[in-house]
Amino acid sequence: MNSAERRPSRRAVLGAAVTAGLAAGCHAAPAPDAENRPGPILSTGVHQAGIMTPQQPQSHLLVVVADVSVAPGPLLAGLGRRILAVTAEKDARLLGLPAGDLTVTAGVGPRLVQTADPHLPGAKDLPPAAREAIAPACRGGDLLLQICAGDPLLPPIVAAALLATRGVRERWRQSGARGPHIAVSDGQTAPRNVLGFVDGIVGPRAPVEQQRDLWLAGPAPVAGGTIAVVRRMVLDVARFAALPVAEQEAVFGRRRDTGVPLSGGVIGDGPELGAKTPDGRYLVPAGAHVRRAHANVVGAGLMLRRSYSMDAPAPGLLFVSFQNDLHTFTATLASMETADALLPFTTTTASGTFLVLPGFDEQRPLGSTLFPS
Repeated sequence: MNSAERRPSRRAVLGAAVTAGLAAGCHAAPAPDAENRPGPILSTGVHQAGIMTPQQPQSHLLVVVADVSVAPGPLLAGLGRRILAVTAEKDARLLGLPAGDLTVTAGVGPRLVQTADPHLPGAKDLPPAAREAIAPACRGGDLLLQICAGDPLLPPIVAAALLATRGVRERWRQSGARGPHIAVSDGQTAPRNVLGFVDGIVGPRAPVEQQRDLWLAGPAPVAGGTIAVVRRMVLDVARFAALPVAEQEAVFGRRRDTGVPLSGGVIGDGPELGAKTPDGRYLVPAGAHVRRAHANVVGAGLMLRRSYSMDAPAPGLLFVSFQNDLHTFTATLASMETADALLPFTTTTASGTFLVLPGFDEQRPLGSTLFPS
């Protein structure tokens, strides 16, 4: 037995102390040992981290949406410095925890974008949609923070460190976790959601698809950024689970156990929407989610989804999508509202869209391309 095995780590001692203070029956998750701890994610570059990096999204997420009542330039510049500090483990407010694979992705809402230039991508808000029950405080917002990490302790601690600034008032927050990673293709994975199906299989994976559908190429102030849509959706899990498996699969258009399209192939294949049975029925039903949300049916580009399942305030999905044109999302939602068999099981309780700012570093502060600091 080596010395590391004989001597418990500080994280292990902390875990034991937390466990002792919890009610009987609750157990703290064991801390990963140093050798298996994920390495740091570079938080500088052309694009912000937390979108395409890491390639396999972290297990835990916290989204925080806030209002801003001060000049955005200095606020964002300071926020960017704090993001660089926490991801580099140079902020004491991490409370001694290793940053590991922590990423923080920041975006600004339409109101702030309009103050910079009302013609910029990101200046338009989301229109109301069907099956929404959204309180005023949970619609829109000026600032988005998407905090992802393998360690579930990190996101709330990092959020507290980043939000401790004058002129920022939190509107709502939501945490989530990704289900087991299912291999899709070429190192790509997708998780299962709380309805038991593999979620987020299709997206702009190849570089040419990312340039076409994900990243903003211009105008210059937003180049390297993207548009995020965030929606908290409560799912009627009990009613869905009461359906026979075949009916559940007809809702999604994929096999529940394998993720393979009902038209056949492998999990990474797109559905063959024209494939029919010998008696003329579509193998992928007309109302199947994969048909109604298919880019060819919608007539729009691909969206990258980094969605997470949630169990509070109710079972559901924290839907996060990235695209370089808000029309990609709104056209997809319009197609779904026409006939998507999944929508009757969903109720959206929070929603917003944000311009995810271009990448930044110490010489090029966060938001500096749009807002003077």
